[in-house]
Amino acid sequence: MKKILATLALGLSLTACQAQETEFSKESLKTNLTTIDNKDISFEEILKQNEGKTIVIEVWASWCSDCIKSMPQVKELKASNPDVAFVNLSCDKTFDAWKTGVEKYEVSGANFLIKDGMKGAFGKSIKLDWIPRFIVVDKNGKIALFRAIEKDFELIQKTIEQTK
Repeated sequence: MKKILATLALGLSLTACQAQETEFSKESLKTNLTTIDNKDISFEEILKQNEGKTIVIEVWASWCSDCIKSMPQVKELKASNPDVAFVNLSCDKTFDAWKTGVEKYEVSGANFLIKDGMKGAFGKSIKLDWIPRFIVVDKNGKIALFRAIEKDFELIQKTIEQTK
């Protein structure tokens, strides 16, 4: 019985202590997203446009009630960190729905559409299981925080401060 409990405890501790991602996969980097002007751009190009800056990536959708509820906190985060690049990646189902959502909710920062939505190849490549989802990338292009959700704004802010 002790061996079973010890094995179970070890398994749980290994699951809870998953390694922090520090780099995006090649699949993520090569994925083409859509610009607000309806042009293709790779995720790698988006990151290169913000080289040397701390980047906060928000994955959201205009149909997501948790995303909408967290918008005041996101706007506060943006206002208190003017030197940080904010990149918004939408999981909306259509270009028109996404563009309407960006305008309706006044989503500031760089805006891009994930072409195959939340459960597509890009979503899988970043292990997307919930939105809104936040990723913080440091000035050297390394992922400082791989998975944060709408309840983690203190952690997001702390991570931003550590990357300055």
